[in-house]
Amino acid sequence: MVRVSKITKRDGRIVSFDENKIAAAILKALNAVQKDDEELAKQLSEDVVQLINKRFETKIPNVENVQDIVEEILIRNSYADVAKAYILYRQKRTEIREFKKFFGVVDDMKLGVNAIKVLKSRYLMKDYEGKVVETPRQMFRRVARAVAETDRLYDKKADVNQTEKTFYQVMTDREFLPNSPTLMNAGTRLGQLSACFVLPVEDSIDEIFTTLKHMAMIHKSGGGTGFSFSKLRPAGDIVGSTKGIASGPVSFMTIYDAATNVIKQGGRRRGANMAILDVNHPDILKFIEAKSREGILTNFNISVAVTDQFMKAVKKDAEYELVNPRNGKAETKLRARHVFDLIASNAWRTGDPGLVFIDEINRHNPTPQLEEIRSTNPCGEQPLLPFESCNLGSINLAKMVKGKAVDWKRLRRVVCVAVHFLDNVIDVNRFPVPEIRELTRANRKIGLGVMGFADMLFMLGIPYDSEEAIALAEKVMKFIDDEATKKSVETGEQRGAFPNFKGSLWEKRGYKTIRNATVTTIAPTGTISIIAGCSSGIEPIFAVTFVRNVMEGTKLLETQPTFEQIGKERDFYSRELMLEIAKTGSVQKIKTVPEDLQRIFVTSLDINPEWHVQMQAAFQKHVDNAVSKTVNLPPDATVEDVKKVYLLAYKLKCKGITVYRYGSKKEQVLYVGSLLTKELATEKSVTADSEYAGGCPTNTCPF
Repeated sequence: MVRVSKITKRDGRIVSFDENKIAAAILKALNAVQKDDEELAKQLSEDVVQLINKRFETKIPNVENVQDIVEEILIRNSYADVAKAYILYRQKRTEIREFKKFFGVVDDMKLGVNAIKVLKSRYLMKDYEGKVVETPRQMFRRVARAVAETDRLYDKKADVNQTEKTFYQVMTDREFLPNSPTLMNAGTRLGQLSACFVLPVEDSIDEIFTTLKHMAMIHKSGGGTGFSFSKLRPAGDIVGSTKGIASGPVSFMTIYDAATNVIKQGGRRRGANMAILDVNHPDILKFIEAKSREGILTNFNISVAVTDQFMKAVKKDAEYELVNPRNGKAETKLRARHVFDLIASNAWRTGDPGLVFIDEINRHNPTPQLEEIRSTNPCGEQPLLPFESCNLGSINLAKMVKGKAVDWKRLRRVVCVAVHFLDNVIDVNRFPVPEIRELTRANRKIGLGVMGFADMLFMLGIPYDSEEAIALAEKVMKFIDDEATKKSVETGEQRGAFPNFKGSLWEKRGYKTIRNATVTTIAPTGTISIIAGCSSGIEPIFAVTFVRNVMEGTKLLETQPTFEQIGKERDFYSRELMLEIAKTGSVQKIKTVPEDLQRIFVTSLDINPEWHVQMQAAFQKHVDNAVSKTVNLPPDATVEDVKKVYLLAYKLKCKGITVYRYGSKKEQVLYVGSLLTKELATEKSVTADSEYAGGCPTNTCPF
């Protein structure tokens, strides 16, 4: 009998016939009915293969033929319940394929429906008519090939094909993904690959509007921008050239916001900005209340840059001086505690402003010989000098678990590949402004971070709000930071240190060389974590089960994968239970969920705010740049709760802090009240928009 060696895929491709996939599919069906028997799956798959070989001696079977035979063998061997589970799974996959067809994307990676939608809307190349012209694998191949080419700049004999293969592998295995502009633009005519930029705002009309032009160019290419408006003279101050009256920082923020509305970041991302103002600026009270009314400055996150001196004055209930940046003279004094209370009450009401602990940031400024850092990128995780950019990437920690332990060997390998990748990006990048190119290449900052941390905890059976989780966070991030630094030093020995190394913090620490002025950052990840199929950044999950609003009229029920797997293994999983959980997103006090799992599967609103801050601080200990983390507060949280969070963040040496009280804004991308087909026609459920992955539940945080 001739053995079948080829199979026709649904897209018409003829590929090698892999018998192991049949055994794996049967084992999944066995697991669904609580029969975890690998030997039985192997025996049944052998029967299937034997029948395939008999029926297809002279022709090539297709996927549907094989699946039909699997069902036939299961029923013939009296495994009707397993056959039913297999048929249901097959039907579900068929429905998912139909959804994907609607989006016009050929899915060659078996990604989720929402991942395909995100890829179509943001990442996959399109022709002039808007038709998608590449698959997910082709996108990763495009990116890998473009970034690997950098190796030739440093070694003409470099094996670029092997580098491309390595980069492609870590991305298609979803072990590591770079920031969005790299996925969008690598290998394209645009070629702008960085997500984070900081631009200077100097105190003249000419410079203010030159920066506005640069902002527009960056947003068009898919990047986000941060600004310190602290050099602008306050509203009502004299303008020397015209003897007129200055309008102040907030008025120019409004202009920048309006321009952002028009640009739309090349049509693929909504614009995002960070505005920072020093706490001792005379317009600080106007700034704090700039977003007190909803619908104002919608493209801006705002943060107050607070100093150690200010925080000490808050503690002592002392006054502090407001200083005019035009002449450096103190104009008046304010009670520090009054200002602090105003910040907290506005953050409680709207989520803005956050705090940036600017002295803590500058204590870790890697290039103090150049100038002080005064601003960050839109989500606060990347402090940068004016005209500096940084490219980010994140390791999927959900892929770094083997059994019930962290797979340190795999993690080390991926860290090394990621640092190589991110350093290469700097050279292949096409910068939108010459000054940015010059400073970025002089400092060569990269920001390697993580996503899927909450998933890792679930897989290890560790509650997010526990000392064990805090200890793991420190251990994992220290390992990543140490290995990334080693790789950067090694790369520095091969390719040279970053040009501004002399006088840097690294030189003062005794290093002889290092390639990158910074190596680690914790970004919010957002859409790249949707592609990776994992939780966002270091955030806890927002719901165990929830409704995903994939598109108008199409809502899908999503469940945290480890919870679903354990539920099936321990025989308490049911669709009815998942629908029940989706009403609140939480498994707390649901009797059918075992108590040990209620303790492990906690959501962001189940967790006491102090644990959010402690987790951010744990990661910050081993991160060169900063950490993007939202402290999610329940609707009944108080202003005092916000103040406690801010004070704890300062005490634990965070570089910044952001809070969001659920329901404090009408426009959210996570909300309760949407309907899930007929099954929830009279019920409310936790519902998330298609691009929401966790963290800040408003549309101001798209990165």
